[in-house]
Amino acid sequence: MQRITGQLTLKRGREKSVLNRHPWLFSGAIGRVEGKPQSGDLVQVLDSNGRFLATGTFNPHSQIRVRLLSWDVDEQIDAAFWNGRLQQAHKHRQQLQLEPATTAYRLVNAEADGLPGLIVDKYGEFLVMQSLTAGIEAQKKTILTAINQIWQPKGIVERSDADVRAKEGLPTIRRVASGEPPPDTLVIQENGILFGVNLLGGHKSGFYLDQRENRTAVCQPQHVANKNVLNVFAYTGGFGLYAIANGAQQVTHVDSSYNALELAEQNVERNGWKRPQDEYLAGDAFDILRHYRDNNQRFDLIVLDPPKFAHSQRDVPYACRGYKDLNWLALQLLTPGGLLATFSCSGLISAELFQKVLFGAAVDANRQVQIIQTLSQGPDHPVLLTFPESAYLKGFLCRVS
Repeated sequence: MQRITGQLTLKRGREKSVLNRHPWLFSGAIGRVEGKPQSGDLVQVLDSNGRFLATGTFNPHSQIRVRLLSWDVDEQIDAAFWNGRLQQAHKHRQQLQLEPATTAYRLVNAEADGLPGLIVDKYGEFLVMQSLTAGIEAQKKTILTAINQIWQPKGIVERSDADVRAKEGLPTIRRVASGEPPPDTLVIQENGILFGVNLLGGHKSGFYLDQRENRTAVCQPQHVANKNVLNVFAYTGGFGLYAIANGAQQVTHVDSSYNALELAEQNVERNGWKRPQDEYLAGDAFDILRHYRDNNQRFDLIVLDPPKFAHSQRDVPYACRGYKDLNWLALQLLTPGGLLATFSCSGLISAELFQKVLFGAAVDANRQVQIIQTLSQGPDHPVLLTFPESAYLKGFLCRVS
């Protein structure tokens, strides 16, 4: 059992977020620290009158000073606790009944599954784990044992290499944590479409699992059949392969990575499609869109799925300018009645703000834009109501005239 090594007393009037069960406690709310808790240790959080509020893991190096785990004073944070939370996440994913058509999806979604800082993704017989906080790092051995017992994978890859690790005072880790190493290219299925993924070297945990439902929604036959599709920030094919599966006439994949585009082309071939008409362009997305605009190139459907633009609050104005410019360029390339599927995965950009940015782009492009569907992350990436930050992916499917 992990021992509680300290007590944190909040400043007067700063207990609201804890009472509302938000799992983050920032340093500015803390009035006094008793004991000598180290990074990753368990601490109790008390209100200004000394009453118990919650238990969580401490990190003196992070602005998020405590990641809250339990609001029950009697709950023990031990191996049974971690196993119970993982078992609950396992049960919830089983209820989705994604297999056998889909063999890659999220098993544990950090705070939204009551496990702040822990992400576990399934890729066929292999799992990818991310330890993103000091609290998870301190209990990683216990957690790995439980993960192996519950899911019994062939191997577990650890991809603890996200930027947030530096803010937690933790080093980057990329390794095979247990079992067998995965093949260099592991083939998974998503809604029956085959994708090759690189678990040790790919983006995130290897693939953008959170876009699964959106790929289906955007690339329905009525949207893509016999259409000319531009897939921007294509990575390893994603939306483009769904468009091909549903009858797209021609697909242009744009990404900054030659290696990702090479894998995208292999994924097309992997599914038995022969597509000499498709294009794969490596380069800066903004430059390529400007080139298309200047040469009067037009598309029937454009997908914009950029990486995170806002990593901190100070990045938000810059991110909004980037999103606006990107969408402004895309809107100029659409045929009348064409469709734009546009996304932001920046958690600091709300859906409301993203819609305002899109509005500004539409005005500047002099295009009439209707939102015909709002889009978000899949059900294996649940959103916890007490943690609105877990609703990070937002998108709009728009008709443009």
